[in-house]
Amino acid sequence: MAAFYRFTPIPQPAELRQQLLQVGQAAELRGTVLVAAEGVNGTICGSAAGVETLLELLRCQSGLAGLEARTSWCGVQAFHRLKVRLKREIVTMGCAAVQLTPPPAEETATPASRPGTPVLPQAWQELIADPTTLVIDTRNSYEVALGSFTGAIDPGLESFREFPLWVDQQLAPLVEARRPERLALFCTGGIRCEKATAYLRQQGFEGVHHLQGGILRYLEEVPTEQSHWQGECYVFDQRVALNHRLEPGGFSLCHACGLPLSPADRQLDSYVQGVSCRHCRDRFSDADRARFAERQRQSTLAASRGGRHIGARAGGSPCP
Repeated sequence: MAAFYRFTPIPQPAELRQQLLQVGQAAELRGTVLVAAEGVNGTICGSAAGVETLLELLRCQSGLAGLEARTSWCGVQAFHRLKVRLKREIVTMGCAAVQLTPPPAEETATPASRPGTPVLPQAWQELIADPTTLVIDTRNSYEVALGSFTGAIDPGLESFREFPLWVDQQLAPLVEARRPERLALFCTGGIRCEKATAYLRQQGFEGVHHLQGGILRYLEEVPTEQSHWQGECYVFDQRVALNHRLEPGGFSLCHACGLPLSPADRQLDSYVQGVSCRHCRDRFSDADRARFAERQRQSTLAASRGGRHIGARAGGSPCP
C-alpha cells in the first residue's frame, strides 16, 4: 500500500486523471487518487511493481519529481476498486483563496500562500514539549477520539471544512489570550495540517509549524518509550487504526455509519454487526436498518463462500 500527496500546480488535471486510471487499471491497483489543479492525493494498494508503476507516472509530471510515498504491507487487498477522481481541492477546506503553490506563471510564492514551517518527528518532540507551543490536532473528532498527542487541542471538527470557522471563533481568541510563541499543527499524513498552516499564515498568524509526514511518520521514527503519542491512529482503509508499531489495533468500523468502534463499543446493546452502533443507533430508520441487515447477511454469505460482498463498507478515501 502507498499513500502520497503533493501540493503543486497541475496544468491539465483531466488528462493526468485519465493517464492514472489507465495505468492503475492495467496494474490491477485499487484505492482512490484525487487530482486537482492544486495537486494530487491518493492511497493505492496492489503489487509492489504495480504501485511503483503508478508512482513513476506521477514523478514524471512537472512539480512531482520528488514525490514521496508512505508505504506499508497488507495481507489482503484493502480496497474494493480503483477510483481516480477530479476535484476542486485534494483535501477539502472550502476556501478557494488558499493556494499553497503559485500559479504556473509566477516564479515565487507569496508568504501568505506558503504553509508553515515543516518539522521532522525528532524535532517535533522538543517543539510540543515546550509550554509556549500551542499544539493543535487538525483531524476530525472521531479520529481524535482514538488517540492524539498529549496536551493537544481538539477543535471538535466533523469535517475539515469547519477548520476556518473554528479558527475565527475559537483559535483567534485563544491565541489572543494565551499569546503562544508557536502553533504546532498535525494530522495523519501531513496533508491537512500543511493546508491548515497555509490558511493560518494567510490570516496573519505567526510562528506556525506542522508535523512533516504526519502522525504516521512520527510513529515510524520515534521509539515508543520516547513518544508523546497516546492511543491509536485512525487510517482511511480497512485496517481502521494503527498502534505505535504501525500494526492494526483493536478498532473496527461500523458498517452502517462508517465510524470506528472499540472492543468496548462492540459489547454495547446498541451494536448489531452491520446494522447499528452507539454512534448511529438513532440516526437511521427501521427501513434503513432492514436494508443494512440484508447487506450484512449477503456479506456474511459471500465470506462463507470465500468471496467478498461488493456492498460491504471499506475504507479507501485519502484523508478528507
